[in-house]
Amino acid sequence: QVQLVESGGGLVQAGGSLRLSCVSAGRTSSTYRRMGWFRQAPGQEREFVARMRWSGGTTAYADSVKGRFTISRDVGKNTVYLQMNSLKPEDTAVYYCAADPSDSGPWNYWGQGTQVTVSS
Repeated sequence: QVQLVESGGGLVQAGGSLRLSCVSAGRTSSTYRRMGWFRQAPGQEREFVARMRWSGGTTAYADSVKGRFTISRDVGKNTVYLQMNSLKPEDTAVYYCAADPSDSGPWNYWGQGTQVTVSS
C-alpha cells in the first residue's frame, strides 16, 4: 500500500522560509516516475506548485512560485522536499505531496496534506 506522509508545515511570517518533506512509505520511491507538490487554499481548487522526475533533472514550477520555491529529492531517504523561501500571505494553503508511476496524466497517489500559514 502506497503512503505519502508530508511534514514541515506551520506558521511563518511573510518573507520567511519553510521546508516541506514527503516520505514515501510502503513503496520504493524509485518506482515513481514523477513526484510533485500541490496546494489548496480555502475556497479554491487544488493547484499545481512544482514537480520533478524521480530520476532527477527535469523540474517544473507554477509561475507564482518560480524563483522562490525549489523541489528536490533524496533517493536514499525516499523523500521529496519543497523549499519555500520569501513566503507571501497568498502562499497560505494546505500543501499536498503527489506521486505517480507514469510521466503524465492524473496523479494517482496523494498525501494527507500539511498546513502552511503565512502571516502578514
